[in-house]
Amino acid sequence: MEGGDNATTVTEFVLVGLSRQPHVRAALFVLFLVMYAITVAGNGLIVVLTVVDPHLHTPMYFFLSNLSFIDVCYVTTSVPQMLAHCFTEKAIIPLGNCFAQMNISLFLGVAECLLLAVMAYDRFVAICSPLHYTLVMNRKVCIIVAVSLWLSSFLLTVVPFFIMPARLCGHNVVNHFVCEVQAVLKLVCSDTHASGLSMLVTSVFTLLFPFAFILLTYGRIGMAVLRIRSAQGRGKALSTCGSHLAVVGIFYGTALAGYLKPQAKTFTDQEKIVAVFYVVVTPMLNPLIYSLRNRDVKGALSRLIGWKAKE
Repeated sequence: MEGGDNATTVTEFVLVGLSRQPHVRAALFVLFLVMYAITVAGNGLIVVLTVVDPHLHTPMYFFLSNLSFIDVCYVTTSVPQMLAHCFTEKAIIPLGNCFAQMNISLFLGVAECLLLAVMAYDRFVAICSPLHYTLVMNRKVCIIVAVSLWLSSFLLTVVPFFIMPARLCGHNVVNHFVCEVQAVLKLVCSDTHASGLSMLVTSVFTLLFPFAFILLTYGRIGMAVLRIRSAQGRGKALSTCGSHLAVVGIFYGTALAGYLKPQAKTFTDQEKIVAVFYVVVTPMLNPLIYSLRNRDVKGALSRLIGWKAKE
């Protein structure tokens, strides 16, 4: 930190982490390392299979590969730093790195919120209007939707962050294991009313609206599934939708708990535990729940292994 006339300007942050006990930090290192490896391997495999296997060149897997890409980037933004800090008594992160981590994490989190809503609409068209599915969700439409999704995420997070300046001075100890925006904002000594209002508005557009859209969409899907006479057809529809709903429930449940509740003056240990779920756990579970047990993905993996074996 640099001294000024009346205040001390923050140039770095000290992250408290999840525990101060060395043996606990060692256990967390092993746990997070395993979870990170599973996340990168699982999501990376989904991206590779979707690219190389023509059978997976469908709208559903196109958006699923986007989800996997987001998850790999999201955990890579935070987890390697968490692992390194497990072996340091004082976890220090420079101001610039901290703000970069906050912006990238927010950007990717918003992108995932919007993407899950798009994936719900994709399932709605596939189940409720199967004859028009290839016309409505054609390749051009999918690319336009994906580009719009990424651009909207950028405009909803990064741009407002730079428009609203915040002065940090004095305290530089962040009660978190990463540079989480809500934890860092508690150290701001300038007026945070505008920043808080901006975050609330952004949360409504990126959490409440997409979540409400997903619930309404699946309500209509449920009504359509009940009209399917074939038990096999109902089972297939429910299997696909059930996986997506499981991912939505875990992701939105933890995100809503973290961002749409009254904010206290200090960041609590309970809030850090909730953050572990949307930072580490959810990206790991996505491929396990959504795709690696899917018949199409298993077939693509078998074909890839067989093709490699023939080389």
